Amino acid sequence: MGKNTYTLPNLITVARLFTVPLIIYLIVLGHWNAAFIVFLLAGISDAVDGIIARRYGLVSEVGAYLDPISDKVLLTAVFIALGYYEIVPIWFVFLVVARDVLIIGAVVLSAIMGADLDIKPLLISKANTLVQIGLAAYLMAMKAGYFSAPFLGNVMVYMVAALTLASTAAYCMVWFRHMAEYEDK
Repeated sequence: MGKNTYTLPNLITVARLFTVPLIIYLIVLGHWNAAFIVFLLAGISDAVDGIIARRYGLVSEVGAYLDPISDKVLLTAVFIALGYYEIVPIWFVFLVVARDVLIIGAVVLSAIMGADLDIKPLLISKANTLVQIGLAAYLMAMKAGYFSAPFLGNVMVYMVAALTLASTAAYCMVWFRHMAEYEDK
């Protein structure tokens, strides 16, 4: 990985982080169309920064950490706001947030124990993030009045919940395996 921190992909990722308060502000004000558009642009920026990083050899260690953190901050904040306004069930918000807290906690615990864990995104986790982005965009678009199909939103909530549980289980297996290898040393 490249050592340069000041790359275009990293700047795009940081810009995505700065959209989070704006999106939440727009949701709070009930400006669903604007919230949807800014969220959509943030989602597009997620794809663009990765494409640029890989295509032009601008992959960096900072970006490898910053990109998933940016995604999680964005999605967590949006789902908390959607839960607060009862657009998604509170159990769903708890599930999404608990997964991320559990993963972060496992990484921190490993580091404290001297068994640093280099978490790499799993395929199930990438699918989970993609479907979470789709669900958030769908719900905001629905609130903006682009269409009305609440049944589909409910189906997507359960789909994301299932992927979230599967992803959590997969990361737990990776962590337990890693810690067992560490203790065997």
